This record gives sequence, structure tokens and C-alpha cells, in this order.
Amino acid sequence: MENLKNKKILLIICGGIAAYKSLELIRLLKKNGSYVKTILTNNAKKFITPLSVVSLSQEKVYSNLFDFKNESEMDHISLSRWSDAILIAPATANTISKLSNGIADDLASTVVLASNKKIFLAPAMNVRMWEHDSNKKNISKLIDFGYRIIGPEIGEMACGEYGHGKMSEPLETIKYLNEYFTNLMNNSKLTALVTAGPTHEYIDPVRYITNRSSGKQGYEIAKCLQECGVQTTLITGPTNLSPAEGIKTIEVKSAEDMFKRTLENLPSDIGIFSAAVSDWRIKNYKNTKIKKEDDINLKFERNTDILNHVSNHNSLRPKIVIGFSAETNDIIKNSKIKIEQKNCDWLIANNVSDNTIGFDSDYNEVTIFYKDKSTEKFPKMKKSLLAKKLVEKVISQIN
Repeated sequence: MENLKNKKILLIICGGIAAYKSLELIRLLKKNGSYVKTILTNNAKKFITPLSVVSLSQEKVYSNLFDFKNESEMDHISLSRWSDAILIAPATANTISKLSNGIADDLASTVVLASNKKIFLAPAMNVRMWEHDSNKKNISKLIDFGYRIIGPEIGEMACGEYGHGKMSEPLETIKYLNEYFTNLMNNSKLTALVTAGPTHEYIDPVRYITNRSSGKQGYEIAKCLQECGVQTTLITGPTNLSPAEGIKTIEVKSAEDMFKRTLENLPSDIGIFSAAVSDWRIKNYKNTKIKKEDDINLKFERNTDILNHVSNHNSLRPKIVIGFSAETNDIIKNSKIKIEQKNCDWLIANNVSDNTIGFDSDYNEVTIFYKDKSTEKFPKMKKSLLAKKLVEKVISQIN
């Protein structure tokens, strides 16, 4: 597992019977060349001793949020910045609940809340606790936050019951971590360009024509690409959103601006055009504000079709070109025509007449139309989850 070598892993050990497995985790991580620092919660100390952890990690064990000897170092900040990844194993139902609700009442939860690194959880609990609705909701929230869940496995538990809730074995856990770092390394060679949001086509200095696009789906896609290690550029129209850290972001207003900045940032390996670009702009733009007494006779001219232009450009065309299609009727018919006209590899269509999906909603329901004329439906789900599924498919195809 060569991609664990020289990686800095912050291991948080919570209070559960599976805590004994964390000692083997430390041993395996060290064996594969990782640096390991540990946080032991107070309850974890009831199952394993700090001395055992120190002996294996050869590093100090951290436990207290307020440590006067190290207060100047601000452990909850320094530890989160030191690490390449945070692994919580075992992750108890209590810790999962705290993290999903933003509670930071000890060193472990405070470090996680202060972290900007990828966080992995290896849950361990009784099968009834794992299957409880509140725990399911908490896990779902953490997945939405971008946490990775390792396991749990099905098996016999210390309490004598059998089912889901058994912590994944240490070897399987470090294989998961190694795969994550391997993918990061491989994907770091890839580049992606994502467009998102609406465009503004000005009538005069204070008025413009636009659409209801929020940009949420495009921003989530850009975030997922960046988290997978892809060098990502986001070209965005006006939105109320903030891009994820590490994404090269270019803000534009009009369709013409978006077209110019798109060409400037090509070629790339991946092109995902989710922006709702205006088809027309105002031909007779007025340099001064139009007064209500004035006669208004707006004239329009077509904007460049960015997706069509890029898809048919020999030297600038990405290896995979994906377009989005917002439809209100005849979705299948219109999308089949559009993918032929645009010459893109995928066309992702949704029904924007449904107010529960698309536009300002956090949910989406789409159908992908592929160049080979096949289709694939994705049921209603959070845009963040849809973005992850789409990005996984894109990276799998391009690799």
C-alpha cells in the first residue's frame, strides 16, 4: 500500500468495545509508512490505555480540549491542519450524532469541526443502534457533508447479537484509505471545467433578463471533482453561493463573458456545462437608464451556443463533454434532438416545471442521454449526492 507512505493520519478513537482494533490500525498504518497521531476520547480510555497507543504510534496522545501545557499550540487547530486525513475508528453512535449536529464539546469533535481535510468514519455499534432512524439520518447528513463511511460489516457482536454494526477490520480500513490516496494521485493529472449558474443579459445599466438557475448543481459537481483530486475550474454566473476551497473560480455575468472565459480555460479533460446560459442578448442595449415614459422596443440577437461550440471544436474539445438540459415538456423527445445537435457525450435532462427539483431546490431528478442513444435515470435525490454519482461515472469513464 505504497500510497499510504508519508501520509499524516489523525486517528480519533472513541469509546466502544471495538476500540481494541484501533491498536492494529496504528500498527498497520505505521508499517505502511504513515505518520500517526491519535486523539483518545475520555470514554475510549476505559477500553484501551494511552500507554498502548503511545507505544505503537510513538507519538503523544491527545485527549483534553483545554490543556494548559499546550494551550499556545491550540491543539484543535494544529492537529486538523497537520493531518492529510482524519480517521475516526471506532465511530460511536454518540460521536456520529455530535458531528452531524455540529456539537464541539471535546477535543475530538472540535478538531473535526475545525478541519478542512477529508474525514473517514468506521462506525461500530449494536445492530439496533445502527438501524435506528435517528442514526440513519445522522449518517445521511455526514455523507452530505462529504464524510466517507467505511463499513460497518455484518457479523456477531460483543453483545451476542448479529447484524450490521461491526467495525470493519483494520486491514480493510487501511485498504480503503490507500485507495483514496491512490485515486487522488491519479486524478490530480486530470483537469475539469464546470460552468454553473444563470447569465444576466442587460437591457440598460440597471435592468437585465435572466433565469431562475441557482447554480447549486454545478457548484456541487465542481466540489466533488475537486475533492476527488481533479484540477477544477468553475466558471459561474451570478449566484448566492460560495465555491469550495481550492477551486479556481471565475465569475462572469453575461453569456458572452462566459463564452470568452470558457475558451480561455480550455482545453481540459472534462467539460461539464451545467450553466443556464441565456439564448439571447439585447441588441439595442441602452447606455442610460430607460425611463418609464420612454417607449420600449427590445430587439434580441442570439448568443453563441457554448456547449455546441465546444463540442464541435477539434483542438479545444474536452475528452468528455457533458451538457445539461432544463425542460418543461417532451423531455425525452427534446433531449434526443438536443444531444444530436450539440454533439456532446452526455446530456443530463431534468423537468424544471416540477418545483420540488431543479432551480432553487436542493434536490434533483435527472435522466442521462448518452451519445450511443442509451439512457439512465436517477431518482430524486439531493444535488450533492447526485453530483457524487455523476463525478464517479465521469472519472471511471475517462480513466
